[in-house]
Amino acid sequence: MRLAYVRRLLRLSPLVDGHNDLPWALREEKETPRDVEAYNLRRATRGMTDIARLRRGQVGGQFWSVYIPGDIRDSGYARVQLEQIDIAKRVIAKYPDVFQPAFTAGDVRKAYAAGKIGSLLGMEGGHAIENSLGALRAFYDLGARYMTLTHNVTLDWADAAGDLPRHNGLTKFGEEVVREMNRLGMLVDLSHVSPAVMSDALNITEAPVIFSHSSARAVTNVPRNVPDSILARLPKNGGVVMVTFVPGFVSQKVADHSAALTALRDSVAKRYPNDNDAQFKAAAAWRQSHPTPIATIADVADHLDHIKRVAGASHVGIGGDFDGITETVQGLEDVSKYPDLLAELVKRGWTDTELRGLMGENVLRVLTRAEVVSARVRQIRPASTRTIDQLDRKITP
Repeated sequence: MRLAYVRRLLRLSPLVDGHNDLPWALREEKETPRDVEAYNLRRATRGMTDIARLRRGQVGGQFWSVYIPGDIRDSGYARVQLEQIDIAKRVIAKYPDVFQPAFTAGDVRKAYAAGKIGSLLGMEGGHAIENSLGALRAFYDLGARYMTLTHNVTLDWADAAGDLPRHNGLTKFGEEVVREMNRLGMLVDLSHVSPAVMSDALNITEAPVIFSHSSARAVTNVPRNVPDSILARLPKNGGVVMVTFVPGFVSQKVADHSAALTALRDSVAKRYPNDNDAQFKAAAAWRQSHPTPIATIADVADHLDHIKRVAGASHVGIGGDFDGITETVQGLEDVSKYPDLLAELVKRGWTDTELRGLMGENVLRVLTRAEVVSARVRQIRPASTRTIDQLDRKITP
């Protein structure tokens, strides 16, 4: 009954997911890497995303992540970023009856009204711009509508949550990146960055920010999640945290298990430094006696409830991270499962207005506001020609 109610609601507002890594999964496909024609989304894929499941999930808008790793400097960040944009665009173009390119909030609504999935691009990691505001502008012109300031690697201008901090937040050039993103109308994505970068970005930005795939640190204490001190600032900024479905980010039990396994592996590596077989057997024995806990839909809903309580219902969204993860939440295994999560929230008393905001209205409001800010700022501020050498005096090797 709740599921039927949710499905009716999804016919009134688009469900917009903030992060799906299908383009990278396609690049890494073992049998036919990078081959858009071979990776047929009209039949069930080995991954978490295909057209039938997108339809069952009633997805109305998708930010396709054009992710590139932060440790491939020698391959050329910008080159690989261009290749990922090319893959994503070819996927969208291959299925015009399903996907419709989108660059604005209005484009997403038009696609939804036509029964299609409004398809936007999101860059995951500022390393792709190679310390160049000109490159940032070029990627915007190619369709990127958000950029996650860092991935897991600290940059010359911003600290990552998953790496050692070097700047205590954003450098002067990092602040200029945020200002230029505001001028362009590109959403500032604060998933993956350190809390200091989150704070600095909120101080600098003129437009609302997003967290394209993060959860609440007060519920699951891992570096990738958002502290309450930042959540409390979102109402003034207007931004949105798009809660992710990564088991280790939504379940403290899963996070603790993962940390314990890492510690065990470090310990056995020191104990048997030259014996890979002994290391493997020790880790396997530990896993057998310490089975991995299961993250559930209820865990994800707990994060949504917490963010709604601290930041408000207008500041929460969904960013599943499908095809960017190897383990899934029980009940949220693929893109067909969004209605099941919404049904859980109906059970918890979420109103229609709150649900529609979570589904997509909140992030579309943020995108619309970024477009308004851009139109104003473009009239008073030209494209920045500042460089990292000028602003930070030196580039960290």
